[in-house]
Amino acid sequence: MTKTLIAFFSRADENYFGGAMRYVKVGNTEIVAELMKGMIDADSFKIEMKDPYSPVYMTCIDEAKKDLRANARPELVCMPESLDQYDTIILGYPNYWGTMPMAVLTFLENYDLTGKTILPFCTNEGSGMGSSESDLKKYAKGAEIGRGLSITGSRAADSAGAVEKWFTANGLM
Repeated sequence: MTKTLIAFFSRADENYFGGAMRYVKVGNTEIVAELMKGMIDADSFKIEMKDPYSPVYMTCIDEAKKDLRANARPELVCMPESLDQYDTIILGYPNYWGTMPMAVLTFLENYDLTGKTILPFCTNEGSGMGSSESDLKKYAKGAEIGRGLSITGSRAADSAGAVEKWFTANGLM
């Protein structure tokens, strides 16, 4: 029997939506992760930074850019003790500067991912998956990286059809 984990990084507060800033209580990636959890039998884990980025969008993206340039590994609030029981990890994150947030790398690099399948999904407002799929191949050593799912963040709540199609293509439904 295979087990699936939905691990995701998401950010609420002020976010960018198709040309305008808007405050949200739940981040777009978390909205998609919750939709996914309702569709398949999976555990979930929210990747959270001990010192989160600013709630102000423009400051947040500056902080994320600084972390990317420094190849930082921000400390996380907590980590699962083990991922041994999971065969498949659905990994969600917003596109920050063309890739995943550095906190996602903190998460990944703490585990032996050999033999696991990672299926990435990324919320964004038009920048797609960026280089995150190829970056995952560098940082998730030993894992098989599946084709990613790009979700327009401002349409996260309406992404069930795209998620279902992606799940079906990956044998999860």
